[in-house]
Amino acid sequence: MSTANFKFEHAGLDHNEIWTAVDAYAFPHSHPTSRPNHKALEHALQASKAAGLPDISASPAQAKFMALQCRLLKVTHALEVGTLGGYTAIWLASENPQLHVVTVENDPAHVEIARKNIEFAGLTDRIEVIEGAGVDVLPRLKEEVLAGKRERFGFTFIDADKQNNWNYLNWAADMSKPGSLLCVDNVVRGGRIIDFENTDPRFVGSRTAIENAGKDDRFDSVVIQTVGEKSYDGALWVVLK
Repeated sequence: MSTANFKFEHAGLDHNEIWTAVDAYAFPHSHPTSRPNHKALEHALQASKAAGLPDISASPAQAKFMALQCRLLKVTHALEVGTLGGYTAIWLASENPQLHVVTVENDPAHVEIARKNIEFAGLTDRIEVIEGAGVDVLPRLKEEVLAGKRERFGFTFIDADKQNNWNYLNWAADMSKPGSLLCVDNVVRGGRIIDFENTDPRFVGSRTAIENAGKDDRFDSVVIQTVGEKSYDGALWVVLK
């Protein structure tokens, strides 16, 4: 389907009561409060909110889906770019006792809250929070991986400054094992991804990641659109050949 003559109209795409209601019904069944990690996850959300962090973490369903992907692939080392309050990192590690997570965050206030949330979850031994801009930290991590000082990653979640989506994906691929799964979040952006007149660096960065991944012989990729309590968006999923 060509979008060359498509007139973009962004009306009513951000929120839908049915999407939220379905999440509210389904998630408590798939992850009841009796699960061992429930308290830690709820604490991370509440503590992050109380500290004034923006409500931009992955939804519970999305975060658990990624944790299940790590379990399916038997991932032992994961990389996250964009820690926020540590919510997704806690999901990944608490659902996978064999998993070690390296997560990168540029905002010192977010780093402080994330470390406290991770400590509350009892996961400081398996979640390493590195403070710094992704464009500075990832090249250093790559050097350490290539030098044999760090293990290669089996899963990467990219949810940071969108203008650097492709840079992060490219660096992460260089640090990953063959067959690894990489996810770039928020690339659909309520459908605005196909508003080609919009030159916002976030949208340009998302399109660049999608288009470059499709042309890169290292990758097999797909964009999956999602709806739910976090509105209408989607992610770029990439498998490293």
